[in-house]
Amino acid sequence: MAEEEQGFIIRDRRTSGGAEAAPTASSPSTEAKPSAAAQAEPSQAPPAPPVSFSSFVISLGSSSLMLMGEQLDPHQTPIPVNLPQAKEIIDLLSVLEDKTKGNLTSDEQTVLRDMLYALRMKYVTLASPK
Repeated sequence: MAEEEQGFIIRDRRTSGGAEAAPTASSPSTEAKPSAAAQAEPSQAPPAPPVSFSSFVISLGSSSLMLMGEQLDPHQTPIPVNLPQAKEIIDLLSVLEDKTKGNLTSDEQTVLRDMLYALRMKYVTLASPK
């Protein structure tokens, strides 16, 4: 006796408040599509700004500052100080500065140079014996 291949059933409960929708048979390669209500709902978060070299540098710098004890958001719980990991990010930005020399716009170069200066000064202050 030959076995028949059967598809699977997808029940989308999002649109009907928990009541099951009519079962639909589909092949395993068919994906369930979101309901019209889910597609029409705008997301609550504002659109993210485009990623640029400067935003990348600022993101890495912010991470390093948080690892050095800076609390960038007063509502966020403070992260424990981790100087070796902060230094690793500073070193990474230093490598990035060396490898991109001559290939950055003046604004990008200024952001990178200023971020490295601020991070290095904070690191030296924290790492020096008191």
